[in-house]
Amino acid sequence: MAPVIGKRLRKATVTTAVAAAAVAALAASQAPGVATTDKAQGEQAADTTPPPGGDSATGNSPYYTDLPPLHSPVPPTSKPGGAKGDPEAGLPATVLDAYKKAEAAVRTAKPGCNLPWQLLAAIGKVESGQARGGRVDDEGTTLTPILGPVLDGNGFARITDTDGGAFDGDTTHDRAVGPMQFIPSTWATSGQDGNGDGEKDPNNIYDAALAAAHYLCGSGRDLSVTGDLHAAILSYNRSTEYLNTVLSWLEFYRKGTHEIPDGTGRLPDDRSDEQPRRPGPTTPPSTPPSLLPDPTPLERQGHYTPPPADGSGKPGNGGNNGNNGNDGGNNGGSQKPGGDGKPQKPDPKPNPQDQVARLENAGPPALTATAGEAFERRAVVRAETGSGRGVPKAKIRFTISGKTDTRFEGGVRSVTVTTGGSGVATSPKLTAGETTGTFTVRALVVGRSLDRVEVPGTVTSRKADALTLLNEEPQVCEAGKAFADRVAVAATYEKKPLAGAAATATLVKAADDPAVNDKGPYFKDAAGKPVRVLKGLTTDARGKLLLPKLYAGDAAGTYLLRVVADGGATLVVELKVTAPAAGEPDESQSPSATPSGSASPSTGSSPSAGSSPGA
Repeated sequence: MAPVIGKRLRKATVTTAVAAAAVAALAASQAPGVATTDKAQGEQAADTTPPPGGDSATGNSPYYTDLPPLHSPVPPTSKPGGAKGDPEAGLPATVLDAYKKAEAAVRTAKPGCNLPWQLLAAIGKVESGQARGGRVDDEGTTLTPILGPVLDGNGFARITDTDGGAFDGDTTHDRAVGPMQFIPSTWATSGQDGNGDGEKDPNNIYDAALAAAHYLCGSGRDLSVTGDLHAAILSYNRSTEYLNTVLSWLEFYRKGTHEIPDGTGRLPDDRSDEQPRRPGPTTPPSTPPSLLPDPTPLERQGHYTPPPADGSGKPGNGGNNGNNGNDGGNNGGSQKPGGDGKPQKPDPKPNPQDQVARLENAGPPALTATAGEAFERRAVVRAETGSGRGVPKAKIRFTISGKTDTRFEGGVRSVTVTTGGSGVATSPKLTAGETTGTFTVRALVVGRSLDRVEVPGTVTSRKADALTLLNEEPQVCEAGKAFADRVAVAATYEKKPLAGAAATATLVKAADDPAVNDKGPYFKDAAGKPVRVLKGLTTDARGKLLLPKLYAGDAAGTYLLRVVADGGATLVVELKVTAPAAGEPDESQSPSATPSGSASPSTGSSPSAGSSPGA
């Protein structure tokens, strides 16, 4: 192991020197925003000794060490034959938007921090290659999980599991997760909701960028001050090589960037742990990044050992499948290193995830439930090989996205499930919250770039089977005045009070004619104008609905108010308007409140639509 560690340290020294040279060259150009450092700071930047130990956002996991070009970015142009822009300066549209929104958010939340969005871009480049070239969906969530090596102490820090595998799919050790590579324990205290969906997901670039912004601005730092800027970067990954690499990208992005389509960004090549990475295209790729080869199993698990150059036969020396004593252990040879003729231990069993060729929906095509109730069915998927055989023990991650508050059992929105013997994985039970609407349950193979399964879901409002009038006295009012009592209704389902039941109240022409009446009683909207249709009403926690005040109008007669609940339950309330008493002035109505014959349902929603009026 010593030769490998020595090689890693030697590489770190060289890379650090190159990074320092890059920063110096960029600073020499005196581009706007380039920080200058005194001699002491320059000496510290060239030092390869890591700073004192301590907590970090990433658990000090490996990162990309690629450096930016030493020249200023060439801006794109639409002129024929003009420059297309430096590929390294292109930032995927959604990723760039997330960085800028995070900067704006902390400018308000922490005005003294002075965080530039280019710092987030620099860290995003080094941590994940800008979410693997911008491979995110419309909501900003990565199309496949971005996971760092297993932090099991084998060449990296040792961090035992803190999240039950919910984010990283590992119930033994932690792994850095998402485009900004937070370890689960740090995300638990620093996670943010950057896209306003009510969730904090490290795999979402909006959430991750905002979390990184707040993390860097911690401890009252002012990032316009060189010392605070360096301290912030080192708090993310406690390595001087990391500091210099991030600083080089920061100054590069400060000189100019341009937006490119999601999924077309360049993928870095080199990482600090010397693991081979998928090659990054030298031009915008003609093949979408999702179709590029997936990392090898050993690379993904963080246990890859590079082959020595001397062909010594130590593990990693790609030999001839064990036909001579100098063959290496990484290619499945039958001899131990050194050619002593003894059988070599067989390679470990392949990772189940690597056997999966596709993921198929094996459950319902859609999920439906009423607000507040459990779903009768669950999401079910089957992991299959290319021949259609089920793959057991593969880890499948189920995630709920959307604006509803639907949750898995235990109140979580994301969970990892292991397939059974037939390759089937079933999500935990789902429960609908109070928010109606649509959502999606997504299932994907942990650590793989395979097409995911998406199951749409719907949460509908509660449906009452009966409506009852709670007012005991008849609704009678003199023309030109307001009714003394507000109409109160109770909604029930199977004779039990039903909270959250949706309903519509309409003043109709007759019991057998649902058309809106253009005469007689009316409600008022927030502007004091008459309306005769109230939509979006809901019962309170006791199943009761108290309608707004009714105004009689100026024409005597008998009128009808119809209340209809979602599900069909209907209640008709009779309203009587009597002629005004002789000689009494009309004091209750103003000219603007007098209903006209042109009132229509399209104007009608109560000032408290969407809740129980007056409740």
